[in-house]
Amino acid sequence: TPSFSSALAYYDSYRTERLPANLLQAQRDYFGAHTFERVDKEGTFHFEWMQ
Repeated sequence: TPSFSSALAYYDSYRTERLPANLLQAQRDYFGAHTFERVDKEGTFHFEWMQ
């Protein structure tokens, strides 16, 4: 059922060390020239996306 699936996803988000927000960060960087963070290097980054 959808409610059980939603509750399980909510619980899993509390147990995980890192959430899968990298796609959201990439979209924000592409559309608005925002920066993103990497897990393997310190700091913030910006990528020159091809148009």
